Amino acid sequence: MAPMEAVLARMRALDERLPERDGVAVFNRVYLTVTQTLHERISRGAFPSPRRAETLSVRFAERYLTAVEAERAPACWRPLLQYRRHPGIRPLQHALAGINAHIGHDLALAVVATCRSLDCEPDALEADFDRVGDTLVSLEEQIREDLMPGPDLLEVADPLTHLLGAWSLDRARSGAWAASRLLWSLRRSPDLAEEFTDSLDAGVGLVGRCLLTPTG
Repeated sequence: MAPMEAVLARMRALDERLPERDGVAVFNRVYLTVTQTLHERISRGAFPSPRRAETLSVRFAERYLTAVEAERAPACWRPLLQYRRHPGIRPLQHALAGINAHIGHDLALAVVATCRSLDCEPDALEADFDRVGDTLVSLEEQIREDLMPGPDLLEVADPLTHLLGAWSLDRARSGAWAASRLLWSLRRSPDLAEEFTDSLDAGVGLVGRCLLTPTG
């Protein structure tokens, strides 16, 4: 089985195993759609380097799958795992908390892992990174529409309105690219790289906890 098909199979298995309203299941359905879209676009030749794009996408997906299956997940994933069944948290919050953890933390580490695997500099991945990011951003609006509570727009006073306005996938993507470049520059200073990675993990986890503030 090809690497991209293997991670898709693992996501489908999770989807079948988890209860529909489980917070991880909500994010998994979103991410399964994203990964299927990436797979289709890579197969159609929509990326400058299909090999680089597939390697990045696979390394990226594997970090999520490892986190949710781990005995102790990274700090960025713990809020979603801890509050996955909280009755006062809406599905959209679970989806955004997962996206926050995955983009804010996992993407930078996936870029570095891809560079090591392909023996290249981050600059060589920039075009493919941007295409992957464009795919994610293009799906964000659809995700919000699909999971937005109620048939109408949220009222200004609804706490979820403020949570949605405080987080941006595009900003998170830009931060991930900057973090990946910094981590790559620290690759010969493992202690500093570990310290930065731990700080990034904790900071993204704090944002995730805020996104999961009960509103219902």
